[in-house]
Amino acid sequence: MFDSILQLDRKILIFLNNLGNENWDAFWLFITNQKHWIPFILLLLVLIWVKTNWKYALVVLLVGGALGGVSNEIVDLFKETIQRLRPNNDESIKHLIRVLKNPRSFSFLSGHATTSTALSMYLFLHLRKYYKFAILAFIWPLLFAYSRIYLGVHYPTDITVGMLFGIVFGISFYKLSKYIIEKKIKKVK
Repeated sequence: MFDSILQLDRKILIFLNNLGNENWDAFWLFITNQKHWIPFILLLLVLIWVKTNWKYALVVLLVGGALGGVSNEIVDLFKETIQRLRPNNDESIKHLIRVLKNPRSFSFLSGHATTSTALSMYLFLHLRKYYKFAILAFIWPLLFAYSRIYLGVHYPTDITVGMLFGIVFGISFYKLSKYIIEKKIKKVK
């Protein structure tokens, strides 16, 4: 059964990756660059600050930073433990896909998918009662994650499992931040 899942994973990667063409390469290379998303994250933090106060926003920022750090460390632990080759480094598949980047680290699970989903879930949960359009925060991890398939550096299962972990991390850190806000900040007032 596990082998059939891996075969399906490869087939889906090949199909999705081969949808790409040179006209879109620059766009997806831009999307996959983490620093290009900083303004979007800052915008979400500003939206939280506008509807709450600076103490609330500071907690969201600090706990969100911890979320990003913990997410990255857990992803690295998985990558080093499982050591799944990235598609671009796997001789059995790399000739079947378009490869636009060549990272040498391992593939499972996707740090881009995990951390972007975790931060989006976390910020969405803080924003949802203030803004009807808060759900749009999830555009980021969807584009970000797909860029990794487009570039030939992750399998769909790397992305899917990463996003599931991200959801769990985002909810957990949201609960932590709400605890800090309700128990610590509101007592100070």
